[in-house]
Amino acid sequence: MLTLAQVKNKSAHRLPGLHPVVLNAATLLIERCYQRGIAILITQGLRTIAEQDKLYAQGRTVKGAIVTHAKGGNSYHNYGLAADFALLLPDGKSASWDMKRDDNSNRLADWQEVAQEAKQLGFEWGGDWTRFKDYPHFQMTFGLTLTQLRAGSRPSAAAVEAANKLLNIKGGEELNVATTAVVKVNGVKIADGILDKGITYVPVRVLAEALGVQVGYDSATRTVELTSKR
Repeated sequence: MLTLAQVKNKSAHRLPGLHPVVLNAATLLIERCYQRGIAILITQGLRTIAEQDKLYAQGRTVKGAIVTHAKGGNSYHNYGLAADFALLLPDGKSASWDMKRDDNSNRLADWQEVAQEAKQLGFEWGGDWTRFKDYPHFQMTFGLTLTQLRAGSRPSAAAVEAANKLLNIKGGEELNVATTAVVKVNGVKIADGILDKGITYVPVRVLAEALGVQVGYDSATRTVELTSKR
């Protein structure tokens, strides 16, 4: 399993240009998901007007599938107030948009767990939209419409303070609830486990793979079974 530092580094080049509050929230999201045994990748942060227009043309005037209904200036990405994500696979090189994956084997879809964490940090999730659902998308509007943003309005000091207050609370909760502990198998680090009340939690799949054990899951009985290779 990748370390938290490695996971965060994968998204580092996508974070510049984000509003400071959104940047802080995206960083916290990566950290909180990692504590759940889920590695995520920020695939898009700030998107320029030109980049937005190019993306809008996809599936319309150029080949490809339609991926956005927003022209340049009509996306919160254009103002550094939005971010998109994907699940980072264990190899650290590939990403997945499979909304049914359960790599931490807790019988909950990883994608939904990420969305839950994001909303607790103050993000609006595109998966909750009633019209065009944008499942990888999170945004913070600070009470501003796109019309106001295009006219030059930016988040007020009061809105920024309120958002920061929530992040400080959530960041404090994260630090109080659990701390990390290095988990090794035969002297080799396999994960940063979560230490809580004397118990160290590690994703079962990560530990099983390190021990050369096969992992199976029976959805009917909700049973995780470890089978040694003979």
